[in-house]
Formats: sequence, structure tokens, C-alpha cells
Amino acid sequence: MGTVTNISRANFSIGDLVHHELFDYRGVVVDVDATFQSTEEWYETVARSRPPKDKPWYNVLVHGSAHSTYVAEKNLERDTSAEPIVHPVLAHYFSRFENGRYFREGRAN
Repeated sequence: MGTVTNISRANFSIGDLVHHELFDYRGVVVDVDATFQSTEEWYETVARSRPPKDKPWYNVLVHGSAHSTYVAEKNLERDTSAEPIVHPVLAHYFSRFENGRYFREGRAN
């Protein structure tokens, strides 16, 4: 399907550690959308920097919080700290952390 092809252009994958450049938080990617998939109301209210809707967006578990966020690729960079993330639902998504990346057992990420 076309979605799989579009996702291949994303800079980050499920399990990657990321850093939000504007809000200075670390997190781990738990889902990838090839393009913006939330509502126009959410975009107008929350996405104040008006990142592009036609580029990848990510669901991210925020380190040191119970919060998750939906963030545009434009605002993310790779987190090179290689330090694990602390989040209460992390084990729901991943089974191991190795070489600065999270993995799900039985699946290639």
C-alpha cells in the first residue's frame, strides 16, 4: 500500500530515541504517521509552530512523565544520549533496550 512507501521516508522509526528541539524533552517513538492524522482543531490549538502536515508525525512517550505527545518530524532530532526512557507504559510497547534503541520481541523495527 502507499502508506508503507510513504513511511519509508520518515527519519525516525518505532523504538528510536528522539529529542524535541522546541520543548527540550526526550522520548521514544511508538508510532509513525506518514502525514498529519489528527484533527484540524487539534492542529490549530496545539501545533502553534504550524509544522507541515504533509511530512511524518510521531507518537512519542515523553521521558520522566506519564505523558505522550504527537509531534511533527520538523521539531525532532535524534537523541544521541543512548540513555533509556522512563515512562509508565513503556513495557506495553517494548520488551528490550539495546544500543540506544527500543525493540519489540518477535518483530523487526
